[in-house]
Amino acid sequence: MDPELQSLKKTLRFQYRNSELIRLDHYLVEILPDYSRSRLQQFILEGRVSVDGKPASKSGIKLTLGQQIEITLPEEKTSELVPENIPLDILYEDAQVIVVNKPAGMVVHPSAGHESGTLVHAVLAHCQDLKGFGGEIRPGIVHRLDRDTSGVIIIAKNEQAHIFLQKQFKSHKIDKRYLALVDGKPPTPNGRVETPIGRDPIHRQRMAVLPAEKGRDSVTEYFTRESFPNHTLIEAHPLTGRTHQIRVHMAFLKCPIVGDVLYGYRKQSVPIHRHFLHAARLTILLPGKESPMTFEAPLPNELEDILNELRSA
Repeated sequence: MDPELQSLKKTLRFQYRNSELIRLDHYLVEILPDYSRSRLQQFILEGRVSVDGKPASKSGIKLTLGQQIEITLPEEKTSELVPENIPLDILYEDAQVIVVNKPAGMVVHPSAGHESGTLVHAVLAHCQDLKGFGGEIRPGIVHRLDRDTSGVIIIAKNEQAHIFLQKQFKSHKIDKRYLALVDGKPPTPNGRVETPIGRDPIHRQRMAVLPAEKGRDSVTEYFTRESFPNHTLIEAHPLTGRTHQIRVHMAFLKCPIVGDVLYGYRKQSVPIHRHFLHAARLTILLPGKESPMTFEAPLPNELEDILNELRSA
């Protein structure tokens, strides 16, 4: 059995297998992405994290090749969030997972300024026995979509499924495909963008392309699906999962996503009230299944209408 799957209710064990030195709290963020860095640092202060059998003294200690890390998590408990009876467009559901077509405008999990009306609140109403694993404010969330990004998202119903799915996202064994309408044209019809991405040092609400030593490796492949005089419909395949990755990479190519006021143009080239980015397809292996399954969400009507307008112009 993999070490991550031992003692699921309380303890996770990992071995650091990289020769590069890394801060303990940075490593914990990588292996436990559903916990915030501040919460993981609190775990260290509480003595929940040990390195080679000894409690970690501080968050900034540097890990070296082969060291054993053990994290004792708080006991699982029922989420204290209040379920909200919000309709869900369910693409698939079994005892382990639920796959949803998330609408644009819905935030995935509670955060500052978004204490209600989130996907988590809706899923809690649908799955009333969902536990508070993976960070109590976002039980079951394996990956995220931006508020104004619509499309396929998968939620785990229990901790075993959560870890099973999360490992696939971390090892990039899933296939994600997005549709995006961009202003202008990419430098080549099909291509691959490889740039480090990190938090913008000046505008903290944004991500940015940064020097290698300050960002994390990020890779997006894109393919032209339809061309218009002033726009291009692309299919984007993010091979890594950085925050705002596709939006940052398209802006880096000087063809930002239509409607993206954060990375693109404030004055829109078409009438739109969201960015034109849709998670159209997800292929992933589910717990208990022998082969991967593919889930698809059709392009929302408001985005299809824009394409039809461009086609008829």
